[in-house]
Amino acid sequence: MDKINEIISNIDDAVWGLPLIILIIVCGVFLSLRVGFVQVRKLGKALKYMVKDEESEHGEVSSFAALCTALSATVGTGNIVGVATALTTGGPGALFWMEIAAFFGMATKYAEGLLAVKYRTTSKDGSILGGPFYYIENGLGKKWKPLSKAFALFGVLAGLMGIGTVTQINGITSAVNNFFDPKSEYAVSLFGNKVTIATIAAGFAVTVLAALIIIGGIKAISSVSQIIVPAMIVLYIGSCLLIIFTNITQVPSAVATVIKSAFGLKPIAGGAAGFSVMLISMRSGVARGIFSNEAGLGSAPIAAAAARTKEPVRQGLVTMTGTFIDTILVCTMTGLSIVMAGSYNKGLEGVAVTTDAFKNGLPFPGKVSAFILMICLAVFAFTTILGWNYYSERCLSYLIGGSNKTVSRIFRIVYIAAVFIGPYMTVQAVWNIADIFNGLMAIPNVISLLLLSGVVAKETKDYLNRLKKGEVQ
Repeated sequence: MDKINEIISNIDDAVWGLPLIILIIVCGVFLSLRVGFVQVRKLGKALKYMVKDEESEHGEVSSFAALCTALSATVGTGNIVGVATALTTGGPGALFWMEIAAFFGMATKYAEGLLAVKYRTTSKDGSILGGPFYYIENGLGKKWKPLSKAFALFGVLAGLMGIGTVTQINGITSAVNNFFDPKSEYAVSLFGNKVTIATIAAGFAVTVLAALIIIGGIKAISSVSQIIVPAMIVLYIGSCLLIIFTNITQVPSAVATVIKSAFGLKPIAGGAAGFSVMLISMRSGVARGIFSNEAGLGSAPIAAAAARTKEPVRQGLVTMTGTFIDTILVCTMTGLSIVMAGSYNKGLEGVAVTTDAFKNGLPFPGKVSAFILMICLAVFAFTTILGWNYYSERCLSYLIGGSNKTVSRIFRIVYIAAVFIGPYMTVQAVWNIADIFNGLMAIPNVISLLLLSGVVAKETKDYLNRLKKGEVQ
């Protein structure tokens, strides 16, 4: 097993090397310049569009429901466990690079949402189909179809073996176990490993609940998401803000620690210093940030394509708010809480890092603080399972040439089975596998975004001119 973990780790290092990090950041910077930093100029308008639906327009769900479906897939373990992992691996500076990646990632996400609506298609059964595979094929032409097929393949694998199933259920069961049986006193032997009763019970319960909703498809998933996701985000951000305001005097020091670490001025675990510290922080921050907000991965536009709207730019603006909420708000709250508590430097792993921050930061008994985090993590991760089922199923439909009820039914069974086995995989292997498929998805998507940047710029200019003239609201 150690040898397998080592191989997986080496592949992860190769995929998430400096070239891919540079490619993703350059894409975000380039798109920001081409659209005139629309993520700054039109953020207020984007937040307004987020809750204002175009009821009469073509599509399957409202723009808000599409956003909540996308958020259900992005606001998950990445915001709680992913941030903690980034800080323990890359030091506090990883939070800085996560924010930088998110700022430019908002432009990337904007372009993804815009192109998703512009190049979406309608299947024979009336369902809306869209996402990177369609804007690659329809926007760049048939000769680019191998690139769209590659994206779809990596999307299916990411859903089944990484970000959609294993990491999420692993995060849920770890949180439940840390709360109910932190010393692992009540355990049995399963699959050759010692597994706690709490882990088994939580894994079984989540699997059953996920199965019941996944069977209902996009409408069932979006209906659940637009109720649960906003409520949990408010609860989680509220808890983090309480930590920050309760320990407000520590905020300047925490921010200074983040900045120093980001530029190699503060060594991290292992004694690394200088430029190497900056590279480790940058890699950890960008990789975990993209895992969390998925800017550049091409997942969110799959949901955006289903929105009821006729304006690609409008949906692009709504889509980019997902990165703002996910990283600029939620991940920042998590990171500051962890840095102020010093939890990243206590030899803890995964959810235990954030749990320690909540216990030390919230003005409640430790059990109450841990319970709040457990509930937030469980719900966030659960909705991510639902959202990624939709994403990976759409990828599969593209691979086989269209929707097929029998294939979809079989895929959902396999997907649910992947959720079921997730709790019994090791934490590091889980995150490395997720990182690998995230990176492989990003490559064809980012290439297509760069090639279609002219379309994005033209659509943006046209819409903003019409907005200025009052032709659109």
